[in-house]
Amino acid sequence: MASSAAGRVPAHPSGRFGFRFDPPFRLPLALLGVRPETTGVELDADTLTIRFGPWRLRTARDNLIGAQAGGPYRWWRAVGPHLSLADGGVTFGTGTTAGVCLRFADPVPALAPGRWLRHPAATVTVADPDGLLRALRLPPAG
Repeated sequence: MASSAAGRVPAHPSGRFGFRFDPPFRLPLALLGVRPETTGVELDADTLTIRFGPWRLRTARDNLIGAQAGGPYRWWRAVGPHLSLADGGVTFGTGTTAGVCLRFADPVPALAPGRWLRHPAATVTVADPDGLLRALRLPPAG
């Protein structure tokens, strides 16, 4: 568990989480503009931003209603930008090992600009899924 010097979880953890790039997928993803320097999940006190090459997802942090670990994944369903036909969620994937599924109260745009394609969830294959989950955890009520 991430903790502050006093041993408490910060009320609004922030930071940047890079994606885990499996070696077989580095070149095909690079052709799409998806490289380590063009990807990341960024958190601050108010905003969650996912950058995946030319794709962006940005939402208010309080729009996030859930997060859970996932994986391993099948490469053809997880590598690259994907739309889930089952639930309309988006996947931004760079590997098959593990990831985090983020659920939103209000669906957000990511794969296409505008309002016609919005996603109720996003899966990201970050290098540190547990760290991202810890950073997203809400502080205990009290």
